[in-house]
Amino acid sequence: MGFLKPITISLSPNTEKDDIFLAFKLLFQPWKWKKGRSLEELDKKFKNYLGLKHVFSFNSLRSALLISLKGLGFEKKDEILLQSFTCNAAANPIIWSGLKPVYVDCDEKTFNIDADDLKRKITKKSRAVVVQHTFGLPADLDRISEICRQNNLILIEDCAHSLGSVYKGRKIGTFGKISLFSFSRDKVISSVYGGMVVTNDDFLAKKIEEFRKKINHPSYFWTFQQLLHPVLMNWLILPTYRILGKYLLIFFQWFFILSKAVHWKEKKGKKPGYFPKKLPNALAKLAVNQFEKLDKFNVHRRRIANFYAENLNLELLNSGHIYLRFTIKNQRAHQIIKNAWKNNLLIGDWYASPVAPRDTNLEKLYYKKGSCPTSEKLSEETFNLPTHINISEKEAQEVLAFLKKFS
Repeated sequence: MGFLKPITISLSPNTEKDDIFLAFKLLFQPWKWKKGRSLEELDKKFKNYLGLKHVFSFNSLRSALLISLKGLGFEKKDEILLQSFTCNAAANPIIWSGLKPVYVDCDEKTFNIDADDLKRKITKKSRAVVVQHTFGLPADLDRISEICRQNNLILIEDCAHSLGSVYKGRKIGTFGKISLFSFSRDKVISSVYGGMVVTNDDFLAKKIEEFRKKINHPSYFWTFQQLLHPVLMNWLILPTYRILGKYLLIFFQWFFILSKAVHWKEKKGKKPGYFPKKLPNALAKLAVNQFEKLDKFNVHRRRIANFYAENLNLELLNSGHIYLRFTIKNQRAHQIIKNAWKNNLLIGDWYASPVAPRDTNLEKLYYKKGSCPTSEKLSEETFNLPTHINISEKEAQEVLAFLKKFS
């Protein structure tokens, strides 16, 4: 693998030429950054796509969840159940709301919440369940919905990985009292940062809107950082990655020219100052442009996933799965990841910890070691292959060639 540009799973993976040029153009149009028609356009597209009454955009899923929890009116120290084998972005808004996250183990085959462990961890203080559709595979919503009904728990769907996924003929995001979507840099569609909450509940929608009116837009500089991300990543960092690009990325993040996906404060359960905030119009414009290509993106993901599965003799979980990433179990997972990166093949490590990233302070995030043994095992034995729109079958074949050579 002698090429300069790496095969990568993240670092603005979805961006195509039109997305990059749009971000570049917006850099020179600051009057469009905060307010504009793109916010209404994005809301309208989401409403029509999901067939729900109320949608609210924010600058991140973290902001969307934080405001939603406020709208639900829980009391301090109430418990919110969520699965482990997740990101601290799912747990932190619970902590920031003064509530307690309770981690549920995941299923070893699907990577989704283990319904049996969910039932074991429900207490008198439990108020809601956050259901993550991991890597785009819908969770067992029939069983989880029934558990919620029996225990008077609110079902919250975390659809960060699963925009476009389908469960028994019905779109993911239409089952929960509220559902949350992410437009982060390596999600199904990307505006670098961004999120959405959707609901059919009129009273809850009114509360969310009241809280949203009280928060501000992020700073102009923060918006500038996000617009610059796809431009620098695709025109400078990735084309020179093997020689110079990786050091440029570190430099740009160190000097706050580019933002990081996860702020250091979040790894300790603390809240950065840019949460919660409204979604800037400029990032909404990027999200709208990506939304137009959603079906194309997901058809491509399924095709590449099928290519991996056929060549690795693995079973596809096809029930509405969009394969945001194609995840493999191997006892030498982290050794494989390390060697792949040395070969300019930047495969993924979602999740290298039961609450990722790996350097997250689990104690500060209320996670007790040993409480979710399957998640802890999977965090040592899984790695992800790229399925995004910029991965061709030829590049997927190079990924497979490396894996076969390594094994």
